[in-house]
Amino acid sequence: MRTLISDIQIVSDGRQTIGSVLIDGDTIAQILSQGSDIEAIAATADEVVDGRGKMLLPGAIDDHVHFREPGLTHKADIESESAAAVAGGVTSYFDMPNTKPQTTTAEALNAKFEAADGRSFANFSFYIGATNDNLETLKNIDYGRVCGIKLFMGSSTGNMLVDNDLMLERLFAEAPTIIAAHCEDEATISAAVSRLREIYGDEAPWSIHPQARSAEACYKSSAKAAELARRHGARLHLLHLSTAQELTLLDEGDDRRITGEACIAHLMFDSRDYDRLGSRLKCNPSVKTVADRDALRRAVASGKIDVVGTDHAPHTRDEKAGSYFAAPSGLPMIQHSLVAMLDLATEPDAPLTIADVVRTMCHRPAELFGVAERGFIREGYKADLVIVEPENPWRVAPENILYKCGWSPMEGRVFRHKICATFVNGKKVFAEGKIVGEPCGKPLNFNRK
Repeated sequence: MRTLISDIQIVSDGRQTIGSVLIDGDTIAQILSQGSDIEAIAATADEVVDGRGKMLLPGAIDDHVHFREPGLTHKADIESESAAAVAGGVTSYFDMPNTKPQTTTAEALNAKFEAADGRSFANFSFYIGATNDNLETLKNIDYGRVCGIKLFMGSSTGNMLVDNDLMLERLFAEAPTIIAAHCEDEATISAAVSRLREIYGDEAPWSIHPQARSAEACYKSSAKAAELARRHGARLHLLHLSTAQELTLLDEGDDRRITGEACIAHLMFDSRDYDRLGSRLKCNPSVKTVADRDALRRAVASGKIDVVGTDHAPHTRDEKAGSYFAAPSGLPMIQHSLVAMLDLATEPDAPLTIADVVRTMCHRPAELFGVAERGFIREGYKADLVIVEPENPWRVAPENILYKCGWSPMEGRVFRHKICATFVNGKKVFAEGKIVGEPCGKPLNFNRK
């Protein structure tokens, strides 16, 4: 299959240029500048896509999703959530290990790869989870296909908390690859939750969530992880940063070994939104103040934060319908992440640009984790591409939400950017508001430094 995308604004490598892109099979075969004679190439193409007035972006790489398979598939599964991913312009994802069974053994890891084969619309890899006693397993995994080690230094859905100090020391000293960490201090959270239960009982308002999962709990745990990483020379990726203070822990320079991720919820919402959204904004770590949100946005723009992900974590409506202390934490976000960031980048006086969005959602995830041949629009790279139309407003509504759980905290929001088409490995899988192809996602390969 040869597809020519013609006369489109190509956004990659910090540049925005008008040109055309030829896809041959699963690969970007040619990138032609504006004014090139493309008639002969168009004559050999199976399909020509008119890109005038639109943008062509590399497919986004989401380093942080919970697709809930195996064991929690009443909430989500690989097929449903990868369909939502490509509808949102995300063409590759790294899935988390807090499933049933937990992905903490080679056998469980292999089972997830097998489950995704032939069922995932997007390309995929899976973290292996650290526990208090599986270090030898972690040291013997093939990190040419496994994205990294997930470390919970704070309990969340699935309770994979690693709280053994000796294990933590050895993990940071001996880990053969990047450690992606969820950092919240458990003792601080437990004390806060006990106090809030005494005050509110079952009538707790949703707005207490930043008190229960506080900035203090985040910084205390993140600082501990950063200190361990620096002492042992480990590569640490601090997930879903939610406070301005945590930004001081990140390394500077091209060779930085402590990096950070910001998630869509912490960039798009703040503590004023709890009264409006209730349980639909309950996630761990909590969404915090306007000042924290704005500091995270500036850090994305400056390059201080390397990656923007989603922490896509669906729960059913019934599960979210409980009281504050009963409702689980987690939000479905992947279908709307790219358009949310593009809208944010084009607001008046925006602190970031479209190039910043592409850098943090496409380029840096590929560079940081060593994803081979993806994340950029370059000749010879895999044809994971997204066509976006600016200034084509559309409203998020139940009928266009593809998540298995059927809801979104973005519901009712009008976005100005619209995903027109998504290509995965050269095949069009989403177009004109619907899935149009078969699952064609492939296991990701990693070039480890």
